[in-house]
Amino acid sequence: MDIDVIKKLLEDYKSGEASINDVLGKIKELPYKDIGFAKVDSHRKIRCGFPEVIFCMGKTTEQVVKIVEHIVAGGNDMLATRASAEVYKAVSQKFPEAVYHEQARTITIRKTKRKPHRGLVLIITAGTSDIPVAEEARVTAEIMGNNVKVLYDVGVAGIHRLMKSHGELLKANVIIVVAGMEGALASVVGGLVDCPVIGVPTSIGYGASFFGVAPLLSMLNSCAAGVSVVNIDNGFGAAYVASLINRTRK
Repeated sequence: MDIDVIKKLLEDYKSGEASINDVLGKIKELPYKDIGFAKVDSHRKIRCGFPEVIFCMGKTTEQVVKIVEHIVAGGNDMLATRASAEVYKAVSQKFPEAVYHEQARTITIRKTKRKPHRGLVLIITAGTSDIPVAEEARVTAEIMGNNVKVLYDVGVAGIHRLMKSHGELLKANVIIVVAGMEGALASVVGGLVDCPVIGVPTSIGYGASFFGVAPLLSMLNSCAAGVSVVNIDNGFGAAYVASLINRTRK
């Protein structure tokens, strides 16, 4: 529950539009709302700066829709990740304003008007095959209120493509580098910029990449000191960290 919702409840109580029991009932739900199969963390936005995000894999369509209802009821923006078209169809029947981002496999519902953070989050991919993971990062960063730009297919096999955009790299507050194969791009970018670089290894590659383990280890072993790493294919996690960084930098 947003702090603005609490203020509105108190105003309604003072004006006589809500009883004290109405107000206490809502405040009791502040930490979380227990809906049986899930405990919706309605306190997340106040505690962490962003509302709870729904990870759809492993949940039934009905469960996702129910959680969406409770998040949106608090006046929050909503982000659901790893969502299928079937889940989106069910969500959109309840919330026509829901948007499905097919490549990113995400659903968004925007309830708030938020000015973007002035700093830039730049998202880079090594190859076109890495774009779905990068798109998950882009959608996440945007719904969290960031100014976002993308630079796709600039991997080390043609490093001149990256160097042509060197000026864009220098404008960023934080850079997310999404790469499969051997994951070398994160180290290259880390050696060119003075801002944090978040490496996202992807499961793209031939057999010896071990479904993302090879680029994960390459990024973890980077000699570029400004590079940190999230888990394989975790575009959401990278964008969340980038958002935290961006809102603290000028």
